[in-house]
Amino acid sequence: MEIQKGLITQLLSSPEERKKQGQTSLCSWPQPDSCGSEAGSQQADPVKLISSNVLMDRLHQKYAQKPWIETVKCVRLCMDKPPRSTPHHPLQSCLEKIQRTLNAKSLSTVMNRLEFLSRQRGLKFHISPSGTACYLTSDMFYIEVELEKDGKVIDVKLAYPGESPVVCDDLMQLLRMKNYDAFGKILEGLLNLYQIPGNSDLKSKVYLALQSLEKDLYSMSLLNRTPDVDRVTEVLHGKIGRLVLRTGGTPMNIEYYLSPYQVLEEELNPGSQVCGTKVYVTVGSSNTSHKLPISPLIVDSEAGDGNPAFLSLTDELSMDLSACFFLTFHQPFPMSSSSIQEIQKLTGVPMEGLKLASLRSLIVQFILNEEYKEDLSMNNSCFFVSLPGCPKHCYFISKGTEKSDITGALISKIPFTHPKCVPPIIEILRHQVAYNTLIGTCVSKNTANEGCSELLYFEVTPQMDTSFCISFQHPIGESLACVVADVLSSRKIKCSLYTNPQDVPLNCSNDFITRVMERCMSVPLVMRTIFKNSVTLEADAKKQNRNILSEQNHEVTSKQTASSNSIRDNPSGTSMQNSELASEQTSSAYQYREKLFCS
Repeated sequence: MEIQKGLITQLLSSPEERKKQGQTSLCSWPQPDSCGSEAGSQQADPVKLISSNVLMDRLHQKYAQKPWIETVKCVRLCMDKPPRSTPHHPLQSCLEKIQRTLNAKSLSTVMNRLEFLSRQRGLKFHISPSGTACYLTSDMFYIEVELEKDGKVIDVKLAYPGESPVVCDDLMQLLRMKNYDAFGKILEGLLNLYQIPGNSDLKSKVYLALQSLEKDLYSMSLLNRTPDVDRVTEVLHGKIGRLVLRTGGTPMNIEYYLSPYQVLEEELNPGSQVCGTKVYVTVGSSNTSHKLPISPLIVDSEAGDGNPAFLSLTDELSMDLSACFFLTFHQPFPMSSSSIQEIQKLTGVPMEGLKLASLRSLIVQFILNEEYKEDLSMNNSCFFVSLPGCPKHCYFISKGTEKSDITGALISKIPFTHPKCVPPIIEILRHQVAYNTLIGTCVSKNTANEGCSELLYFEVTPQMDTSFCISFQHPIGESLACVVADVLSSRKIKCSLYTNPQDVPLNCSNDFITRVMERCMSVPLVMRTIFKNSVTLEADAKKQNRNILSEQNHEVTSKQTASSNSIRDNPSGTSMQNSELASEQTSSAYQYREKLFCS
């Protein structure tokens, strides 16, 4: 608002008044971060004193003699060289709002919008001699947009170094829908694909290495692919998961994990393309020089163990470059220290800039989409999970002992130099994401109990590496029980149930709990199953108790009848028979308790 007031005062006043007031420079405008003390000292607000119609009339009269083309040139000059001292320049911000508001329906407006997007992201912009095509260019690619005279998009082509232009349907559809925000994000993705310092020759060599890597990964994905392999099987069991080739500004990506809920949705809605966990194949600069392949290395035949065979990295097939390949995550991914060390040993390239922290804290805040905090308070580690058909669960994510508190770090990208490293890295990532998924099922945004009196409490404690313990009150007994889950791989889990020998054994075997956890990959669902089985066990015990009591009452009634008849015949033996009867009832009740609680 302060900027608008200063701008209106600038336009309404004469040159002599502007000079007198010291407002001849744009730099004297009130900035967004200013306190507005100068504006507050003015005695009258010109915006409130003048109606909009009068204001527009004065603006027209003031600049009626000035050609519009000069104003356009002035605006373009200011946009090309904005003041560096003000990151949020008023003119830049105003022009961006205008571009967003205008509906590009003509050839000139579409051209202006594309030029604004290209200059905003540091690209060069050129218009063809015919005036119906434009080019957004950089050192490593260019985009050709062909338009009709009314502004409709005919075609969009993308070209990389040494390659012919290829029609890019994604970019064409975005421009036809006038989705310029999404188009701008793709431009950013293309620029991020080549964050390599150096000249065009070096960038071309790095791009050549990226091409060879993509060809090897694609060949690797085809080795074990058969026509009957569906998407879920390819993602969960393929050597490198499901590979999607690079299109437009989206790098090649590898989808390597689907949760059971995503698998179920894929089965119920075939072709829905549920998005699983994935990484992107990129290339970037490195502080050290690495030998990268500049030609495909994979051999068509497979080795004896079923793994693809690779050629040796000779001088003809590789080159020393100050760059490295990366498997990049869309969001920083929590990984244990042991997994990080395993990957570094595999690739021979260290991961730099890692900050070790408690893995359980990293997983909790990753699930909640929060930034990492040094200390995860007690209030934020207690979560309430609601499930149908059972009381609400309360999970406390415990730190455990100093020895069991596993450390980890948030990983943004994994560096590597050879395509053979990708399959084992993917398997390690699958293992880690399976562990994170199980811990994440105990986490919810509900950290306070909302009007629920009946609760089941559970404590989740990390153990060694990828194992953890779930402690809870025995559903029928008096002691604590626990389930130890050891995540051996993304496809294999081992569960063990431990109870106090003095408590009633739960009607759940270790194999049964393991099958349930592998199928649903959810701790709350496993706990609900255990408690439901215990309710069934308790109901059977009560039914058995009623049958035993009924039999006992029948025996007592029969003996009492016989005793009454005997008393009438022999009154002197009454006290002795009553004592024997009481002793027999006590013995029967004791045997029942032994049978119920010790069987």
